[in-house]
Amino acid sequence: MEFKEVVKNRYSCKKYDGRKVDKAQLDAILEAGRLAPTAKNLQEQKIYVLESAESLAKVDKVTPCRYGAATVLAVAFDKNNVFVYPGEKRDSGVEDATIVATHMILAAEDAGVDSCWINYFDPDILAKELGLPENEEILMLMDLGYAAEGAGPLENHSSRKDLSETVKYM
Repeated sequence: MEFKEVVKNRYSCKKYDGRKVDKAQLDAILEAGRLAPTAKNLQEQKIYVLESAESLAKVDKVTPCRYGAATVLAVAFDKNNVFVYPGEKRDSGVEDATIVATHMILAAEDAGVDSCWINYFDPDILAKELGLPENEEILMLMDLGYAAEGAGPLENHSSRKDLSETVKYM
């Protein structure tokens, strides 16, 4: 699929048919995340593939937003392995994990897999539920799977502001 079509067609799926993502498709999605650029190439991302009944129950305990997906990725980063920017007010952890997640979401669309970015949960509670190390912070959850019958983008999915309303040349 052409990149422009991937970007245009991708939407947040909120109703899955319950099938796990095919291994080859999942590997392609994870590889896209591995290839994502990170500040100073620190590659501090940690991706947890949650597919077991036990791990999905932990997801369900912290959010109602799994929508029947049988595969969920928890995208985290190592807080001790980030680049600290000048002024020491920000570091690269959130942005790098966001780039990784975005690569994976677009790769999912390209692979014919639906996805949804989930932030409706307490990351500290989920990290504790999953037994993650204290140095790791969860950025987001990513539902992955195949849309159930009747699922689709919001009615206003294709409605976008004119570029002149969102971009300013200076």
